[in-house]
Amino acid sequence: MVSKVKKNVLFSLFMMVCFMLIFSGCSKTYYSAMEKVGNHKRDIMVDRVENARDSQSAAQEQFKSALEQFDSVVQLKDTDLKRAYDSLSSEYDKSEDAAEKVSDRIESVESVAEALFDEWEDELEQYQSKDLRRVSKEQLKSTQSKYKEMLISMKKAEESMEPVLRLFKDNVLFLKHNLNAQAIGSLQGEFANLKDEIHNLLQKMNAAIESSNSFIAEIQ
Repeated sequence: MVSKVKKNVLFSLFMMVCFMLIFSGCSKTYYSAMEKVGNHKRDIMVDRVENARDSQSAAQEQFKSALEQFDSVVQLKDTDLKRAYDSLSSEYDKSEDAAEKVSDRIESVESVAEALFDEWEDELEQYQSKDLRRVSKEQLKSTQSKYKEMLISMKKAEESMEPVLRLFKDNVLFLKHNLNAQAIGSLQGEFANLKDEIHNLLQKMNAAIESSNSFIAEIQ
């Protein structure tokens, strides 16, 4: 007799497989519908890479704003502590939202890239001309290589947001429960760490944006 725990595990696995099949089916239906109105996977991919790039630019500006706000709080001696907390908390929420948008955009790029490359690979077998098949295969490999470079750069930028958000959240929580002058003094000590992490983030974001522009130029 199968134990209750084993049944629950099997049921969870079954539901996961069903979800993956449904999601895969929905994606195929979506891309098929888009192609019928003239929007091919390559076009969709360019649009999504552009959206990912733009979300990274927006995230850059948001993290810069958060750093400036943090700096203004720790520099003031007679800071209204409640107002300082509200301001930093708001900047943290905006930064978190910007980071989530970047992650969502990267996932959407990965989704269409997988569909595009699978289709391209399958269609190589439809060529009658060996020369055309060879050229197309070389183009596929080149595009995949550029895509991998871009995705690695995007992922590095995405990962660099995590330490910034962790530091930022720690300081916001600390200020929330310590609305006194000593709290501002403690934040001053943390500012240098946050500044370094955001500087690192901005560099990786710039690299990802440049890589995205290069890929767009390559695929169009």
